[in-house]
Amino acid sequence: MFRQLRILACTLALCAPLAASHPFGIHDMLAMDRLSDFRVSPDGKQVAFTLSVTDLAANRRRSSLWVAGLDGTAPRKLTAGGSDSQPRWAPDGKFLYFVSGRSGSAQVWRLPLQAGEAEQVTKLPLDVDALEVAPTGKFLMIGMAVFPKASPEETKARLEAREKSKATGQIYDSLFFRHWDTWGNGTRNHLFTFDLATRQARDLMPAMDADCPTTPFGGSEDFAVSPDGATVVFSAKDAGRAEAWSTNFDLYTVPSSGGTAPVKITPNPAWDASPRFSPDGKTLAYAAMARPGYEADRFDVVLRNLASGQERRFVVRADASPRGDRSAGELAWTPDGKELLCTSEHLGQKAIFAVDAATGKTRIILADGSANSPQVAGNRVVYTLNSLQGPNELYTIGLDGTQAARLTHINDARLAQARLGKAEAFTFPGAKGEKVHGYLVYPVDFDPAKKYPVAFLVHGGPQGSFGNDFHYRWNPQAYAGAGFAAVMIDFHGSTGYGQAFTDAINGDWGGAPFEDLMKGLDFALQKYPFLDKDRMGALGASYGGYMINWIAGQTDRFKALVCHDGNLDERMAYFDTEELWFPEWEHGGTPWTNPKGYAKHNPIDFVQNWKTPTLVIHGGKDYRVVDTQGMSTFTALQRKGVPSRFLYFPDENHWVLRPANSILWHETVLGWLDRWLK
Repeated sequence: MFRQLRILACTLALCAPLAASHPFGIHDMLAMDRLSDFRVSPDGKQVAFTLSVTDLAANRRRSSLWVAGLDGTAPRKLTAGGSDSQPRWAPDGKFLYFVSGRSGSAQVWRLPLQAGEAEQVTKLPLDVDALEVAPTGKFLMIGMAVFPKASPEETKARLEAREKSKATGQIYDSLFFRHWDTWGNGTRNHLFTFDLATRQARDLMPAMDADCPTTPFGGSEDFAVSPDGATVVFSAKDAGRAEAWSTNFDLYTVPSSGGTAPVKITPNPAWDASPRFSPDGKTLAYAAMARPGYEADRFDVVLRNLASGQERRFVVRADASPRGDRSAGELAWTPDGKELLCTSEHLGQKAIFAVDAATGKTRIILADGSANSPQVAGNRVVYTLNSLQGPNELYTIGLDGTQAARLTHINDARLAQARLGKAEAFTFPGAKGEKVHGYLVYPVDFDPAKKYPVAFLVHGGPQGSFGNDFHYRWNPQAYAGAGFAAVMIDFHGSTGYGQAFTDAINGDWGGAPFEDLMKGLDFALQKYPFLDKDRMGALGASYGGYMINWIAGQTDRFKALVCHDGNLDERMAYFDTEELWFPEWEHGGTPWTNPKGYAKHNPIDFVQNWKTPTLVIHGGKDYRVVDTQGMSTFTALQRKGVPSRFLYFPDENHWVLRPANSILWHETVLGWLDRWLK
């Protein structure tokens, strides 16, 4: 009953305006409307986007479509909300196509922009995934998961037959038998065209499953249609039984009319992704890695002449220094075809770069904050931007990097009611004498005369970053609002500081990264005298969870630890996980070919040193770091008599996504820190 009343109170708190400001907390984080997946209209005058809101009573998020003017016209709601997403403009700008589950399954709908109600476009037997509208407007590109050599109708019949069967056993002949948070059912996500005149769907990938399973594209970012609508290029992995230990995604080309097998056009044995046709259709841009098996390798920009097949490869560079190289993210052409825009992590930010298509020369258009999805409208770039001070809003900036302007103010009123901590970046000499970056978020209502407990946050990846962005799971403002100073270090292995810096963690998980973390904390304690060295807690998830287990065996300087989805035993974790390319690269092979790689810096070998009170958290549907690793961690703590607690989410994966679970997570974590640090 208490739990029901608490959720009801939280629901009312999200719906009702707040009378006075208060320190930022988990309820404020959940109350933020999340703006995503925007598209600029063909005439460059409007932008459509998805906006999702928290429905605590239903324990989910609901999404609707909105449109705003690039002239500053206020956003207006287009659909009632629930499960509407992926707004896609018709080439004439008169309609918006989108994916919605309002008919009971995920199908494509179409909404006239002038007047009228949305109408259902597809009535397919399976859920529609990715959606794009062809440049000609004559067909749609959609994704659907089908059995190899089976039509959508045949796939549905087989799935329904399985549901009716009283036998529940599942038989597998190869990996992946499960991936991320889902057990495999034998279907593969294929790319289809959907003819708007005949209302018929055509599978463009049936031949790819003839001899071996194909790992498909993930979404719209992994395929493109030529300006004349005749050709489709997509990224997919055709690795057969090596699927679980290969990162070799290749680009394939196929006529949009189908009828012929896709043709591989990239011989690169590493990852090729994000194909984008130039406006004149003569050049294909894409992002490419160089090293097979390494998911955190640098993406370079490749330009392929479609007539000759010749390619030019460019490195995105922030500057000419040895650490000035950056990994290309999202790609978008300027309308004149002279430049490519791309996002890239950069010194704790996610910047927008422009790459000259003729010379490869790179310049930074936007350097501060975390920008996403740059799209060009006239001589301006439209993008979303978030930071440690607030979530995504829409902005524009000139192609020359001047005259930045904000388009939306979705969460201004909510942010005005929630007091945030000031964020400050710093650098220090870390491992190997190299410069390392960090962030401090001050406690809300900071008083320089007081001493504050420290929440020391360790990012995952490990090739990741805790930088200037608004995070919905590991948000330092949640700790600042609870009276803690949040400290974050981008240790060796972090992204945005050059590929050599990222590579430095390979085979050295507990070495230079641990040294950076300790030196960074020491530096912060000296630089910020209000930090209380006697009241510090360390928290981390994924690799960060591994690092918490490693810290537990190496130092007693923390009064409390929080390990979320972290490995205890790297050797056994190899046999538990699904994407085998990751441990094979990080530890230099398999456990039987390089056992020393898995024994080096293995937390389980230092359990005898554990004595710090530890909260362990794990998701039952985490197939990346399997829940037995968390159970084993808790078992070791309990057996040694170390104060400990285990929070288990049977319905969560590597992340905690359900609103009620997120509330419980934060209450439990902050309660643990309060108990030992306050």
